[in-house]
Amino acid sequence: MQLGEVIGTVVATTRVPGLDGVRFLIVQPLDREGRPRGRAVVAGDGVHMAGPGERVYFVASREAALAMPDTFVPVDHAVVGIVDQLAVDGELR
Repeated sequence: MQLGEVIGTVVATTRVPGLDGVRFLIVQPLDREGRPRGRAVVAGDGVHMAGPGERVYFVASREAALAMPDTFVPVDHAVVGIVDQLAVDGELR
């Protein structure tokens, strides 16, 4: 799992079967200090309630496909949790 922040949404006009109703989010990966790391990715919203400005956990590859309501759909990343609180070395962030 990787830590990230939702920075936007994607509107898809065409979808494959199995992805109907799945929201797509733009997620910026973060390092353990909460700083942006690498390029933003598009992730399916596996928790059905993440939104812009929220910190989330996301997975990639096969785990992403398994996190969707219909498993083994063609997604590269999926949000699997929303971060309520983050502590690094005992310090809340």
